[in-house]
Amino acid sequence: MIDLLKDVKYIKGVGPERVKSLNKIGIFTLEDLITYYPRAYEDRSKAKKISEVAHGEECLIEAVCVSKLSEIRIRKNMTIYKLIVRDETATCEITWFNMSYLKTKFKLGNKYKFFGKVKRNVSKIEMNSPIFEEAENSNNTGKIIPIYSSIHEISQNVLKKIVDNGIKYVYGNLEETLPDDLLKEYNLIDINRAIKNIHFPENFEEYSKARKRLVFEELLILQLALLNLKNSYMVDEKGIAFSKNVHMSDAINRVAI
Repeated sequence: MIDLLKDVKYIKGVGPERVKSLNKIGIFTLEDLITYYPRAYEDRSKAKKISEVAHGEECLIEAVCVSKLSEIRIRKNMTIYKLIVRDETATCEITWFNMSYLKTKFKLGNKYKFFGKVKRNVSKIEMNSPIFEEAENSNNTGKIIPIYSSIHEISQNVLKKIVDNGIKYVYGNLEETLPDDLLKEYNLIDINRAIKNIHFPENFEEYSKARKRLVFEELLILQLALLNLKNSYMVDEKGIAFSKNVHMSDAINRVAI
């Protein structure tokens, strides 16, 4: 049986410094880690054609580098890096700021995936500071990405990897908390699948099933707790004590008078 009270510092990817950061956001145990649910999701699963993107939209594109990365020094502490990419429909200008490490990341003629916010006008399509990776990779694109509440000390990518390690550690070994007949009656998925898909769903249908299961369980626990509290109150409550010497006829006669 999995020890859900296991200190999070023993999970792969968590060291002495990272455990302090995790503690700051309320993650102390393995259970805390796997139940630290995403606050939102980004759909990076399907690429759009560059010609189809809309102004202000966050989206994924796949395109080939048709220029080398150019470096433009604006002032002492500001350098702009620009890259021109193209698919079969249109061209997009990609821009980053103060990211010198990008000089070795792109090769002319190679295809890459970019996810970011689009700026579009009549003459140009742009994307500023996108997430990117080579077209054949799918670490940060090509799927639904969870977004967690975090702090500056620990990045989304690091937190995502730690949560992933925690889920891999427990997956298939979490003890089911709901009876089979209840799962069947309400068409609920099992707890292992629910925990995995609330963090890393393959699609939004799987996410909905995971959320339904976890919300159902949470509401059921709340209802049972309230029922137990009510029963406890009713058992402990003392009724009104009546004197054995009082006769109803006396009370009736007083009212009649």
